[in-house]
Amino acid sequence: MQTLEIISVNFWQILISLLNLLLIFFILKKFLWKPVKKVMAQRQAAVDEQYAAADEARAKAEADRAAYEEALAGAKAEAKGIVEDATVAAKRRGDQIVAEAEEKADRLVRQAQSEAELEKQKAENEVKQEIVDVSALLAGKLLEREISADDHRTLIDAFINNIDDNG
Repeated sequence: MQTLEIISVNFWQILISLLNLLLIFFILKKFLWKPVKKVMAQRQAAVDEQYAAADEARAKAEADRAAYEEALAGAKAEAKGIVEDATVAAKRRGDQIVAEAEEKADRLVRQAQSEAELEKQKAENEVKQEIVDVSALLAGKLLEREISADDHRTLIDAFINNIDDNG
């Protein structure tokens, strides 16, 4: 019978253990559950705050990126406009330089042509004067004597040589 007492169930012992368990549960609930719950709420609030700050920072970064892209597009458009304006100005200046050079070349050609025309007229006048002088000389010599065909050929050769020597 001794073995039965070891295995036996003591109802009062179980009841006291259950009451102890309930008492510990209520005490822990009263003193620990509210502070733990408060700490958990504070942690949750901190996490939510960090998420909100991260979302706000991400939204600000997106806005900054959009503003940067817009400014970059504006800068590219402005640079393109500046390059186009410079190209147009350079082309206009190049056309102006070419026009000035053509005008100057035309002026030089006209001047050279007029100088050549003057030189030509001067040379023609000199040749005419030479012809007049030689004709007068030839006429003077013809009047001095009557010439034969040989004398005539000699006078013409002399006239041609005289022109070659002066020319």
